[in-house]
Amino acid sequence: MDREADDATIRAAVVVAERLFGLELAEREKREIAGAILHYAFGVTTGGLYGAIAELAPATTAGAGLPFGASVWLIADEILAPALGLSKPAKDYPLSTHAYAIASHLVFGMTTEIVRRGVRRALDF
Repeated sequence: MDREADDATIRAAVVVAERLFGLELAEREKREIAGAILHYAFGVTTGGLYGAIAELAPATTAGAGLPFGASVWLIADEILAPALGLSKPAKDYPLSTHAYAIASHLVFGMTTEIVRRGVRRALDF
Protein backbone atom coordinates (compact mmCIF):
# COMPACT_ATOMS: atom_id res chain seq x y z
CA MET A 1 0.00 0.00 0.00
CA ASP A 2 1.24 3.48 -0.85
CA ARG A 3 0.50 5.12 2.49
CA GLU A 4 1.53 8.54 1.13
CA ALA A 5 -1.31 8.34 -1.40
CA ASP A 6 -3.92 7.36 1.20
CA ASP A 7 -5.97 10.06 2.84
CA ALA A 8 -6.42 10.29 6.60
CA THR A 9 -9.74 8.45 6.51
CA ILE A 10 -8.25 5.43 4.76
CA ARG A 11 -5.28 5.44 7.11
CA ALA A 12 -7.60 5.56 10.13
CA ALA A 13 -9.75 2.76 8.68
CA VAL A 14 -6.66 0.58 8.27
CA VAL A 15 -5.64 1.23 11.89
CA VAL A 16 -9.14 0.37 13.14
CA ALA A 17 -9.33 -2.79 11.03
CA GLU A 18 -5.88 -4.00 12.09
CA ARG A 19 -5.84 -3.03 15.77
CA LEU A 20 -9.46 -3.54 16.76
CA PHE A 21 -10.46 -6.42 14.51
CA GLY A 22 -7.13 -8.03 13.53
CA LEU A 23 -7.98 -7.69 9.83
CA GLU A 24 -5.63 -6.96 6.98
CA LEU A 25 -7.63 -5.22 4.26
CA ALA A 26 -7.09 -5.60 0.54
CA GLU A 27 -6.55 -2.41 -1.46
CA ARG A 28 -10.15 -2.42 -2.75
CA GLU A 29 -11.51 -2.91 0.76
CA LYS A 30 -9.40 -0.01 2.06
CA ARG A 31 -10.35 2.45 -0.64
CA GLU A 32 -13.92 1.50 -1.51
CA ILE A 33 -15.35 0.17 1.74
CA ALA A 34 -13.43 0.80 4.96
CA GLY A 35 -12.53 4.43 4.23
CA ALA A 36 -16.13 5.27 3.38
CA ILE A 37 -17.52 3.42 6.41
CA LEU A 38 -15.15 5.22 8.77
CA HIS A 39 -15.87 8.60 7.18
CA TYR A 40 -19.64 8.18 7.48
CA ALA A 41 -19.34 6.75 11.00
CA PHE A 42 -17.31 9.79 12.04
CA GLY A 43 -19.89 12.10 10.47
CA VAL A 44 -22.80 10.33 12.17
CA THR A 45 -20.99 10.36 15.51
CA THR A 46 -20.04 14.04 15.39
CA GLY A 47 -23.50 14.94 14.07
CA GLY A 48 -25.13 13.01 16.90
CA LEU A 49 -22.95 14.75 19.44
CA TYR A 50 -23.88 18.08 17.89
CA GLY A 51 -27.58 17.22 18.20
CA ALA A 52 -27.19 16.19 21.84
CA ILE A 53 -25.22 19.31 22.70
CA ALA A 54 -27.81 21.45 20.89
CA GLU A 55 -30.49 20.05 23.19
CA LEU A 56 -28.48 20.97 26.28
CA ALA A 57 -27.14 24.30 25.00
CA PRO A 58 -29.39 25.73 22.24
CA ALA A 59 -26.93 28.56 21.60
CA THR A 60 -24.79 25.90 19.91
CA THR A 61 -27.11 26.08 16.90
CA ALA A 62 -26.35 29.75 16.18
CA GLY A 63 -24.88 30.23 12.74
CA ALA A 64 -26.92 27.56 10.96
CA GLY A 65 -24.37 24.84 11.71
CA LEU A 66 -21.45 26.70 10.12
CA PRO A 67 -19.48 27.04 13.38
CA PHE A 68 -20.00 23.31 13.98
CA GLY A 69 -18.66 22.45 10.52
CA ALA A 70 -15.70 24.78 10.95
CA SER A 71 -14.95 23.23 14.34
CA VAL A 72 -14.99 19.69 12.93
CA TRP A 73 -12.62 20.81 10.16
CA LEU A 74 -10.25 22.54 12.57
CA ILE A 75 -10.18 19.79 15.18
CA ALA A 76 -10.28 16.71 12.93
CA ASP A 77 -8.42 17.82 9.79
CA GLU A 78 -6.03 20.44 11.06
CA ILE A 79 -5.20 19.17 14.55
CA LEU A 80 -6.05 15.50 15.20
CA ALA A 81 -5.21 13.89 11.84
CA PRO A 82 -1.66 15.32 11.80
CA ALA A 83 -1.18 14.72 15.54
CA LEU A 84 -2.16 11.05 15.14
CA GLY A 85 0.10 10.61 12.11
CA LEU A 86 -2.87 10.13 9.76
CA SER A 87 -1.82 13.06 7.59
CA LYS A 88 1.10 15.37 7.04
CA PRO A 89 1.26 18.56 9.11
CA ALA A 90 -1.28 21.16 7.97
CA LYS A 91 1.51 23.47 6.78
CA ASP A 92 2.56 20.84 4.22
CA TYR A 93 -0.68 21.16 2.22
CA PRO A 94 -1.45 23.93 -0.26
CA LEU A 95 -4.02 26.57 0.61
CA SER A 96 -6.37 25.10 -2.02
CA THR A 97 -6.53 21.82 -0.07
CA HIS A 98 -7.47 23.66 3.12
CA ALA A 99 -10.06 25.77 1.27
CA TYR A 100 -11.72 22.68 -0.22
CA ALA A 101 -11.70 20.92 3.16
CA ILE A 102 -13.22 23.80 5.10
CA ALA A 103 -15.84 24.38 2.41
CA SER A 104 -16.82 20.70 2.57
CA HIS A 105 -17.05 20.80 6.35
CA LEU A 106 -19.15 23.98 6.26
CA VAL A 107 -21.62 22.17 3.99
CA PHE A 108 -21.55 19.24 6.44
CA GLY A 109 -22.24 21.58 9.37
CA MET A 110 -25.12 23.33 7.63
CA THR A 111 -26.62 20.03 6.50
CA THR A 112 -26.32 18.64 10.03
CA GLU A 113 -28.18 21.66 11.42
CA ILE A 114 -30.93 21.36 8.79
CA VAL A 115 -31.39 17.67 9.64
CA ARG A 116 -31.31 18.42 13.38
CA ARG A 117 -34.06 21.03 12.99
CA GLY A 118 -36.17 18.62 10.96
CA VAL A 119 -35.79 15.85 13.52
CA ARG A 120 -36.56 18.28 16.35
CA ARG A 121 -39.76 19.44 14.61
CA ALA A 122 -40.81 15.84 13.95
CA LEU A 123 -40.29 14.95 17.61
CA ASP A 124 -42.30 17.96 18.79
CA PHE A 125 -45.36 16.88 16.80
